[in-house]
Amino acid sequence: MKPFSAPLIRLLPLLLAAICLSPFGTAFAQDEPFIFEKNVMIPMRDGTQLAANIFLPKGAEKFPVILLRTPYGKGHENRKEFRTYASEGYVTVVQDCRGRGDSKGEWEPFRYDAEDGFDTQEWIGAQPWCNGSIGTTGNSYVGWTQWASAPNASKYLKAMSPTVPFSNAYDLAYIDGAFQWSALMNWGSKMGGAQLSGMKDQQAFRHLPLNDYDANLDHEVSYLEDWIEHPVFDDYWKQRGIGREAYDDITVPILNIGGWYDIFAKATLEMSNGVRHESRDRAARRNQFVVMGPWRHGIGRSMEGGLDFGEEAALNIAQIKRKWFDYWLKEKETGVQDWPAFQIFVMGENKWRGESEWPLARTQYTPFYLHSAGSANSLKGDGALSAIQPDDAEKSDTFVYDPSDPVPTAGGNILSGAPVGPHDQTQVEQRDDVLVYTSEPLKEGLEVTGPVKAIIYAATTAKDTDFTAKLVDVHPDGKAYNICDGIIRARWRNSRTERDWIEPGKTHRYEIDLWVTSNLFKPGHRIRVEISSSNFPRFNRNPNTGLPFGTSDELQPATQTIFHDAAHASHILLPVIPN
Repeated sequence: MKPFSAPLIRLLPLLLAAICLSPFGTAFAQDEPFIFEKNVMIPMRDGTQLAANIFLPKGAEKFPVILLRTPYGKGHENRKEFRTYASEGYVTVVQDCRGRGDSKGEWEPFRYDAEDGFDTQEWIGAQPWCNGSIGTTGNSYVGWTQWASAPNASKYLKAMSPTVPFSNAYDLAYIDGAFQWSALMNWGSKMGGAQLSGMKDQQAFRHLPLNDYDANLDHEVSYLEDWIEHPVFDDYWKQRGIGREAYDDITVPILNIGGWYDIFAKATLEMSNGVRHESRDRAARRNQFVVMGPWRHGIGRSMEGGLDFGEEAALNIAQIKRKWFDYWLKEKETGVQDWPAFQIFVMGENKWRGESEWPLARTQYTPFYLHSAGSANSLKGDGALSAIQPDDAEKSDTFVYDPSDPVPTAGGNILSGAPVGPHDQTQVEQRDDVLVYTSEPLKEGLEVTGPVKAIIYAATTAKDTDFTAKLVDVHPDGKAYNICDGIIRARWRNSRTERDWIEPGKTHRYEIDLWVTSNLFKPGHRIRVEISSSNFPRFNRNPNTGLPFGTSDELQPATQTIFHDAAHASHILLPVIPN
């Protein structure tokens, strides 16, 4: 609506005369380019009615549709994003997920979104105002609701644009066996309408046993206990994810948008690659696109944590999505077919670059080895990092991991808590239970773009334990910013479904997935690797007892030994991109 210049008193008669009621009983102004229909109830296959707000462009013709299915509340008629789509000739349907908002049924995260998404699309496609083309959009869980309904999708689904999405709830809950404690419990309890009873998050996060977390809340949230009871990728989780084998059944063009510091950074790339390589439809394989910026869970900003990534990082995501939908739903030529398959932001260089595949074909996977004289503990230690392989005489490093005093989370791929994203690690690196290995200042820039992993050889006095690894960019001023990190739970080091217990005192090989990144380590910067056994509260503390997961309040310290001699050459494997 254009702003009025007349005094308000002169406008009142005009405004009152312009207001009428839609057939659904919702007020709207006659000069709006759309009709707003509130709480339209859409039937699902089991008879459950889900509520949707519909922004319907005026006119007799049929229109393409933009669909969002959300558990966060479908909003109201003044939401700018929805009004804009409707003003540009898209019917916009915003639906409350089952059991949320005004929708009927029981709220069970992840459980019904595949079926409900398909049924909603079928209902939309049959409406007289739909031209037979539906596009989906939305962030985070709303990205999941899109991917959930993508395999064997409705014939009306023509394009998707998920932002910071995921496709499997298990991969959200458990990272190589470690439970993403703060994200799942914080988000899960709030979505269950529960409030902490007289304590702060940090106090609640320390509660044991894990399966009794409800004791912190003002009422029970049943699925929180379910998540703890299923640490294995079993049938429970298979019902709450599309499965990697389902990529073959996805035949729709998809634009995934994510960030290097997002909790779904790895998934954003893996999902696109899965369809690109596995879809039975040749056109779908060609039309998978990814945009990856220097962002955390909220995308599009130039500032993240303590770093300024420059004006180029502040991407206009709305404009990109508009071009995407105009091409696929309105058949307008917007240049989509000229886009690179992967548009990535190289941090440090702070530039966007187009690539045709992921990982990059020209990658040179380069090991950087851990070294020390036996005292790599903390920044004050003698840990070093270089491309030189260790010799037989190199001493190991030891530290004590005490789960009652875990290493605190400091930035990274985390949904909630402060800080988030890139953050100076030097405070964490003061701890003796953090091994610090640092290279000499780089004489030339080194670009690291792709998947990162650490291979360490370690022994422990515990029956079960965790090991963590973190890649850090050390600036000339001494500030050390996390790039990516990972964790491995010993009992799940070889499988997501079969436990493989460790023998205390025996040396085992651990491969720690640090996910993905794109970062230029500039000349004068140093590369650093941190090794420890906790990252709390992002991940739950391993109690070192080997008892069934989440059932005990017992905690035991463990002595950890990291080997880096010729026979046990612990290292980080960096995806180096040649100049």
